[in-house]
Amino acid sequence: MSEKNREGKRTARERMAVEREKQKAAEKRRRALIVGASVVCVLGLAAVIGVIAANSGGDDTESESAGPVVAPSGALGKDGTAIPVGEPGAKATLTVWEDFRCPACKSFEQVYSPTIHELTDAGQLKAEYHLVTLIDNGLGGTGSRNAANAAACAQDAGKFTAYHDVLFENQPMESDDAFADKDRLIELAGKVDGLDTPVFRSCVEDGTHNSWVAKSHEAFQKGGFSGTPTVLFDGKNIYEDRSMTPEKLKQMVQEANKG
Repeated sequence: MSEKNREGKRTARERMAVEREKQKAAEKRRRALIVGASVVCVLGLAAVIGVIAANSGGDDTESESAGPVVAPSGALGKDGTAIPVGEPGAKATLTVWEDFRCPACKSFEQVYSPTIHELTDAGQLKAEYHLVTLIDNGLGGTGSRNAANAAACAQDAGKFTAYHDVLFENQPMESDDAFADKDRLIELAGKVDGLDTPVFRSCVEDGTHNSWVAKSHEAFQKGGFSGTPTVLFDGKNIYEDRSMTPEKLKQMVQEANKG
């Protein structure tokens, strides 16, 4: 074999090796986006334990959450804290605990929501959303609670899924308590057809579901979960599985529907 041919083959092998490394690096970055972001919501709060203690007895939050527990329309589950999406008779169930201020939750939604929507729309998956106030308790403020209340108000109007997506698409920086502004939450409702009504506005402004949100967060704490998002597939925590992808989740749902 001529020296020229050997050089050409060597160059081709090197190009293939470089391309494989690029693909591995891209996959590593994708997984790091999901796994790394979850660390922000857990470890970031650990750094402000003193703030947690200071806010645990905040008069404003406590007083506004002290009213009667008013669950949103259709809420299910042991504590009535689950907002269901999809066909009730679906054979596979995805349970999601989320905080609208949590950046890891936004990362999860960016990667997985198209697949979740596809599967719920097809009647193969039932998703149950639980809303918590982890960031409020850690960094202070009321944005997690107010956004969760507004999402519950959207559930009353049959618009939960669309508004849930809008909130994550417009999520502020974790340290920016922009969702505490109820006018901002109402403004975002304008992005969902038919949601911005007097009834919805009153629900948001009055904090109708604040006590329900507090009950949901209490259920999260009793569940012993370590951070948000917590994602369970038929009771098994799949968010901790670093090999998990939207494609793998879809395959798991399809397998469940064969049974």
